[in-house]
Amino acid sequence: MNTGKTLFAQLMEFLPWKTFGRIVARYGGDERVRTLNCGEQYRAMAFAQLTYRESLRDIETCLSVQASKLYHMGLREPIRRSTLADANESRDWRIYADLAQRLIAQARKLYATEDLGLDLTNTVYALDSTTIDLCLSVFPWAHFRTTKACPWRKQGAAVKMHTVLDLRGNIPSFIHVSDGKLADVHALDLLLPEPGAIYVMDRGYVDFARLHALHQAGAFFVTRTKSNMNAHRVYSAPADRTTGIICDQSIALDGHYTSKNYPEHLRRIRFRDPEAGKALVFLTNHFALPALTIAALYKNRWQVELFFKWIKQHLRIKQFYGTSENAVKTQIWIAVSVYVLVAIVKKRLDLDASLYTLLQIFSVTLFEKIDLKQALTIEEYKSDASQITKQLNLFTF
Repeated sequence: MNTGKTLFAQLMEFLPWKTFGRIVARYGGDERVRTLNCGEQYRAMAFAQLTYRESLRDIETCLSVQASKLYHMGLREPIRRSTLADANESRDWRIYADLAQRLIAQARKLYATEDLGLDLTNTVYALDSTTIDLCLSVFPWAHFRTTKACPWRKQGAAVKMHTVLDLRGNIPSFIHVSDGKLADVHALDLLLPEPGAIYVMDRGYVDFARLHALHQAGAFFVTRTKSNMNAHRVYSAPADRTTGIICDQSIALDGHYTSKNYPEHLRRIRFRDPEAGKALVFLTNHFALPALTIAALYKNRWQVELFFKWIKQHLRIKQFYGTSENAVKTQIWIAVSVYVLVAIVKKRLDLDASLYTLLQIFSVTLFEKIDLKQALTIEEYKSDASQITKQLNLFTF
C-alpha cells in the first residue's frame, strides 16, 4: 500500500512536468508571479475537473477543508478564489493547449494498435464540432445566434469545439476552440491532411473544393451526400442487396462550380440501415474498400458524438469559472488534458474499467493514500465466511 502519496499526487506524476516547464517558459507564464504559479494553477483546475466543482468558491472551500494535504498535492499554500480567477484571466491559454497536445501525442502512441473492428490499417479520424451555449451579457466576446441560454435576446453567445477524433482509442488529435460563428466546413482549412488517413464527417463538411484538397494530399474522406447534389452515374459495381447495399457507383459532378472544384470521379454508395430502416447515401474518394466497410466507417463517426456527450456530462465545461475568452479557453484545454491524462493512465496501468468509471473513482478518492492501480482496479466483493465463524448466535440462549 502506498502510504506516502495521495491518488491525486500519483495521477499528477503521469504529466510531463519538464515539458510543461519549457512550455511555461516559452509563454512567460510565471514571470513576476509570486503566488500560484502555472503548475499550481493547473493542479487546482485539474482537481476541480476531477471532483466536479461548480465554482471558484466551491474549489476554495473543498481545498481548504483538506489544508493539511495541500503540500502533498503540489500546492504550496491554500488556494484563494480571487488568485485563481486572476490566474485564469491572465495566464496565456496556449500554455494548457500545448500541454494537452503533448498528452494527445503520448496517448495516440499508446492507442495506435487499438482494434477498430474493421480490417483496416489506415488511421481513421472523425470530424465534428459541438456548440457550448453561453450568455451574451456575461460573455460579450462570443457572439452567436439566439440560444437557449439567452432566449430573450436577438443574439446569444457560444463557443465551438472543432474536433478531429482518432477512432483508435477515441483520442482527440486536433481541437480548435472558436466563437460560435465559425462554420464547421471552415475547420477543414485548419487541418494538415495526413496521407493515407481516412476522414469521416457528416454532410455539413461537404465543400468540393476542400474535399478535393484532401484528395490531392493523399487522404481519403467518407461523408454523406446533400439532397441537391447534381451528378451523373459513370459506372455501377455489382451490389449484394441482402447486405443492405442498394448500389455502388462511380459518379461525376455536373454542377458548373462543383465540377470545376472536384473534376475527378467520386464513389457513391446507397445503403439501407437494417436497424433503422433508413436509406443513407455515402460519398467517398476511396474506391478500394468494400461498400460495407464504407458504411461501417460512417457508423463509427458517432464516436465523436459520444465524445462530446461524455465530455459535456463529466467534465466541467458547461459552467465556467471565468468569463473572458482566455479563462474559457484555459478551462476547456485543461478539461481536455484531464480526459487524455486519464486515458493515458488507463492504458499504462492496463485497466479494464471505462474512462467514466475511472473518473467516478477519482472524484471520491483523490485524497486517499493508496496505490493508484489498486484504487482503480474494480474487483467483485466476496464475503469471507471464515471471519464470522466465532460470531455468537443470540438464539442459542
